[in-house]
Amino acid sequence: MSQILRDFTLKHCKDKVPNLIPGQIVKVHQKIKEGNKTRIQVFQGTVIAVNPGHGVNSTFTVRRIASGVGVEKVFPIHSPNIVEIEVMRSQKVRRAKLNYLRERQGKALRLKEIKKEVTFKTFEKPVKEIAKEEVAEEKTEEAAS
Repeated sequence: MSQILRDFTLKHCKDKVPNLIPGQIVKVHQKIKEGNKTRIQVFQGTVIAVNPGHGVNSTFTVRRIASGVGVEKVFPIHSPNIVEIEVMRSQKVRRAKLNYLRERQGKALRLKEIKKEVTFKTFEKPVKEIAKEEVAEEKTEEAAS
């Protein structure tokens, strides 16, 4: 039973996502649907929490100050509406949840910047899913011939 659940969640996971840690400044490119049009909106802010979850359930919280008001958004990492997560820079923190930043404004919000390479997590698709994709590609090639 657990293998079936694992295969299902891996099927819906993205292949490659950045390894997010609290304190990083990120740009999240998100699809927004307005009426019958879709556009991409960028939300840039500091990662204040990462909930690793299990596969599809993993989320991260981004906070920014917009017009003097603190705005937080919780993004599911593997959502199809998230087009790209771009890590701009990393800051030095010693906590897993940066809730204390909610009470700060202006210069007090600044954290010490560090140089850190961005690493990526990869999620391998189940063997059955890869086989189905290969069969689908072969059918499209035969139809094109």
